[in-house]
Amino acid sequence: MDPHIRHWKVAIERFCAAPDPDYREMAKMIAEIATTDIDETLRHAAAQVLPILRQAALKSADRRTQSMALRRLGIVSDVLHMLSAPQFGRRGLAPKALTQEERYRQLLGLPLGRRLAATEVHQAFKRAAKTVHPDGGGNGPAFLELAAARDALIKHH
Repeated sequence: MDPHIRHWKVAIERFCAAPDPDYREMAKMIAEIATTDIDETLRHAAAQVLPILRQAALKSADRRTQSMALRRLGIVSDVLHMLSAPQFGRRGLAPKALTQEERYRQLLGLPLGRRLAATEVHQAFKRAAKTVHPDGGGNGPAFLELAAARDALIKHH
């Protein structure tokens, strides 16, 4: 986790827990977050919160404006929490690359895990060709790719 994220998260928690928070200091920190290149969502959230924090930092700000600023600061806090939370499982992994046969099956809309009959492949080709054929509103290269998929699957099985 980025040390800036940890620092910002702790600072926001302290700010929200303080009995008389310093809105001017928090506005400076949120302006710093808005210019960072750590995460686009974080920058966007900080840019949304910054105007109300600046209004709350004014001496003429009323309690309602300050309360609104605290609620909006929760947006930045949520994004910081999301960035600092551990990511479990396979969320960051790229999907498995498909084999040529699997791509052909996917193109024709056929199931991946079982043996296919030639008639089944041909029927799937006819269904898909209705939309991909140039006379049906499709384009030539896509139709040729579909025909190549049909031929390869029929030859393979």
